Amino acid sequence: MEITLAALHGRWTTLVVRELLRGDRSYSELRAALPMLSDKVLSDRLAQLGQAGVVKRDRRPGWPPRVRYTLTPSGHRLGPVLQALWDWGAEASARDIRAESDRRTTPVH
Repeated sequence: MEITLAALHGRWTTLVVRELLRGDRSYSELRAALPMLSDKVLSDRLAQLGQAGVVKRDRRPGWPPRVRYTLTPSGHRLGPVLQALWDWGAEASARDIRAESDRRTTPVH
């Protein structure tokens, strides 16, 4: 579990993986899909994911050079992991909302 969390550490990392789960992307496509990320953070996250063996950088010949980012088979296996984390968070959020609503409607004695 620690190895998985280390591969996904850092803010925005899971969102980069989420975008790549939808298919390979160029850097500019990732920037457009994640406009809240700075260039530095996106570059850092792609490098981190590459070092972890999650993302592959494919440079194609020609001018200008074309670079595509794609998930490795290992990276694709993170899909169900991220879905489970999202599901857990959604359930926890719903519980928190219900608990807050119950606190507001419960009379104080």
